[in-house]
Amino acid sequence: MLSAAFVAMTSAVAHAETIGVAMSLFDDNWLTGLRHSMEDHAKGLKDVTVNTEDGQGDIAKQQSQVDNFIAAGVDGIVIMLVDADAGAAISKRAAEAGIPLVFVNNAPSNVDSLPDKQAFVGSNEEQAGTLETETVCKMLGGKGKAVIIQGQLGTTGQRGRTKATHDVLATDACKGIEVVDEQSANWMRTPSLDLVTNWLSAGRDFDAVIANNDEMALGAIQALKASGKSMDKVVVGGVDATADALAAMQAGDLDVTVFQNAKGQGVGAIDTVLKLARGEKVEKKTYIPFELVTKDNLAQYTAKN
Repeated sequence: MLSAAFVAMTSAVAHAETIGVAMSLFDDNWLTGLRHSMEDHAKGLKDVTVNTEDGQGDIAKQQSQVDNFIAAGVDGIVIMLVDADAGAAISKRAAEAGIPLVFVNNAPSNVDSLPDKQAFVGSNEEQAGTLETETVCKMLGGKGKAVIIQGQLGTTGQRGRTKATHDVLATDACKGIEVVDEQSANWMRTPSLDLVTNWLSAGRDFDAVIANNDEMALGAIQALKASGKSMDKVVVGGVDATADALAAMQAGDLDVTVFQNAKGQGVGAIDTVLKLARGEKVEKKTYIPFELVTKDNLAQYTAKN
């Protein structure tokens, strides 16, 4: 006859759940917040373990990490894709293995046709680009010259935010703003600093920087200040409302950002994959709203990301 202790032990093991989390990159301020929100949330849940891997911006590495999760028989996978276009292949692998999969933040190219046991948790990227660019437009009075700094090409953030920026600049209220250059800085501060330094060295003149995220906006600010530009003369916008960005706004260097809820996305992704693993129904797509941040409401966001 089995002892009560043994039955209790095996019951606990049977209900323990392991979730594999595949991140696109650890070395990013906002993504670090997203990763920590998932890990911290899992720690507060009973018998849930999260194993996190760094894709280091390499889609082949990330695909291999997903394969390893599948081979290990994890109960579910959460992935922040390196490349949206690689999502369909990863979706197919997880579906064939019967392992629940949740895409977080960066929607896969097949987001509108995800198979059973798969879902997306993130935000509407066009909303972020719209909020940012409309505010930049108002600050410029609908006239002037702007540069656009894009995130990593092929990501839904880069695509959605950039499309929205162009859509806003095509409206009657903002069509007086000319885009004089537009390039990618891969979401990172130093490449953005180098890019804007090159523009300034080449004599490129602009009144606004519309960056797809805060890290690139901060790199642009560094370049502008190093060149002797007065920050009162240039409008700079970003997205994420990171702690560093809010500090730059407090200092008067950053004019607008858009709060992207790392905790909301992270907690939502873990809860969704656990529900899928337990056979519960979930929404195929869950969108966490973006929120505009300027100096007027800055204080409300200082502790959120």
